[in-house]
Amino acid sequence: MASSLTKDSVRPGTPGSEKTFFGHPRGLATLFMTEMWERFSYYGMRALLPLYLVAPGGLHLSAATATAIYSVYVSLVYLLALPGGWFADRVLGPRKTVAVAGTIIMLGHLTLALPSSGTFFAGLGLVAIGSGLLKANISTMVGHLYDGPDDPRRDGGFTLFYVGINLGAFAAPLVIGTVGESVNWHMGFALAALGMALGLGQYLLGGRHLSARSNVVPTPLTPAEKSSTLLKSALWAAVAVVFYSIVGFSGVYTLNWLLVPITIAGLVIPVMVIARIKRDKDLDRVEQSKVSAYIWFFVAAAAFWMIYDQGGSTLSIFADASAKNTIFGWNFPVSWYQSVNPVMIMALAPVFAWMWLALNRRGKEPSTAVKFASGLVLIGASFFLFLAPLAIADGGHKAAAMWLVAIYFVQTVGELTLSPVGLSVTTKMAPVKYASQMMGVWFLAVTAGDATTGLLSIAGVDLNKTGIVALEAAVAVVAGLAVWMYRKKVKELMGDVH
Repeated sequence: MASSLTKDSVRPGTPGSEKTFFGHPRGLATLFMTEMWERFSYYGMRALLPLYLVAPGGLHLSAATATAIYSVYVSLVYLLALPGGWFADRVLGPRKTVAVAGTIIMLGHLTLALPSSGTFFAGLGLVAIGSGLLKANISTMVGHLYDGPDDPRRDGGFTLFYVGINLGAFAAPLVIGTVGESVNWHMGFALAALGMALGLGQYLLGGRHLSARSNVVPTPLTPAEKSSTLLKSALWAAVAVVFYSIVGFSGVYTLNWLLVPITIAGLVIPVMVIARIKRDKDLDRVEQSKVSAYIWFFVAAAAFWMIYDQGGSTLSIFADASAKNTIFGWNFPVSWYQSVNPVMIMALAPVFAWMWLALNRRGKEPSTAVKFASGLVLIGASFFLFLAPLAIADGGHKAAAMWLVAIYFVQTVGELTLSPVGLSVTTKMAPVKYASQMMGVWFLAVTAGDATTGLLSIAGVDLNKTGIVALEAAVAVVAGLAVWMYRKKVKELMGDVH
């Protein structure tokens, strides 16, 4: 498919100069397709995950336990993006790391496809590890295709790459979700493995079009560092094996022995990473000020993702039990709701890009703090809207599907006011010393948000109860108002960043 979308090069000398992908280096086609198939496998499995966990034909767990597992899994994916970036920087380089990542993801989905509950969590772990390795590095490889940050094609290239992400995310629930729900759960997971296999295959075949920079290990480990790293890793692995062996043989092991440590790590590690950066005496006064401003955005993003990612767990479980999943009398699988967000992203992202530019020309573009405040208020509003279908279900009726579509629509608008802006401000406010690490720090906001949801679920909080939903909505709106009220203070801390 990629070759049919190429034409003669308009800029010889770029990687893959004999052909271009919509005017971009041919290597973008390779990375576009890799990311599209990886997202197809990831979002397809993710759409099935909470439904499989609660289904009588699946693991038949409680809604609270299913939400906890889902939230811990998503938080782990983003948490592992940090060591994933480190592994490429210090050990294999981005190109080889992505190949290893794709293989691990495929094996993880194949493990999930086995009709055995005993291997299920091992499969989830493999997918999380592989996703962390891939997520941290494939975007870096897109940047390698261009002649530095001033290359005029760079932003357009990342935009095309983003389309690939959303194409995969859109198609996955329609294909994998349908097969998993209507035919066989494990066959759905097997389809996710097939998707990753297709992505990995074309990545290996199209590797010759990638930049030579992607093969470079930027700061390779010295022999002494390798020995130290291997020793420390072995010690921590031994501690884990001994600990869980004792717990298992003593007969007191439950799933919480696994979930709770990961959840706590998802909350503690982001705090430790930001605190370490903030305490770094190598940062000058201006950089310290920007880090202080960034903490506001980080906390706001964590609160946002805590609610947003429940679209795949809390809302999905509600739809499965309490919604009329029909349109004009036609029934559709519950997992199809997960295609609503990516199709709306593809439709609305160009509108928002145009809107920000138009407002900027008139000198009326909102500040970053105002955009973040808007995103928080909108995500809170989406859960206030959720109160309506909850009330309908409490009355003994099934809620209409359009209630859920409306919730996803409000969440998508909120995402577009916060997520792309957060990515941009992260690159602008990063201290020079941490320029390559700050994107991983941004992903930790997702980790913290999902870990919070996981901790609430582990504690037995029913996130589908009216009072809890209203409380979460209120917290998000209040947080948004707080960011808005202190917007001038945050702007001062940001210095020359706008």
